[in-house]
Amino acid sequence: MSDFTVHTKETAPEGSQETLGKLEGAYGFIPNLGGIMAESPAMLNSLFALAMNFMKSSLTPVEQQLVLITVSAINGCEYCVASHSMAALKAQMDDATLQAVRTGGSVSDPKLEALRVFTSKIVEKRGWLDDAEVEAFFAAGYNKQAMLDVMTGVSMKTLTNYTNHMTKTELNPQYEPQRWDKSMYKAAA
Repeated sequence: MSDFTVHTKETAPEGSQETLGKLEGAYGFIPNLGGIMAESPAMLNSLFALAMNFMKSSLTPVEQQLVLITVSAINGCEYCVASHSMAALKAQMDDATLQAVRTGGSVSDPKLEALRVFTSKIVEKRGWLDDAEVEAFFAAGYNKQAMLDVMTGVSMKTLTNYTNHMTKTELNPQYEPQRWDKSMYKAAA
């Protein structure tokens, strides 16, 4: 369905207006996804709370964006890969790492690669990881808190990715420099 309204603060339901204002303050514009989600104050406010909590997680800003892009690329969410690629650059993710994550390739930094692989397995296996996969994540230097923080990011992106799929969210011009197409993703062997 592509006939969803991209709400502004003025057209949104009352329960979404404050959160749209916060998004506009944080980004300098209201991302189209936020405008669409504003139709449901419960969804928009839940996403905003989840995003704010994820930003306070034990993961660094680069690690956070790696998780969000990995999930979005696997799910084929063109909007989220583009928007989080812009955020990754702002967080100072190096270009080689960004391109690897966007295409499903291996990352040269061993710890970040372990995070990419772990996140990929969570999505691909719907959380049914075996002990060896979890232990490999811990062996790379992550702990139980980080494992659960990754799950927060996976949850957040599942909500946004699936919403974008159903509503066919149009990419904001601000994200255009990092436009991405799901055909670019080729999962690492």
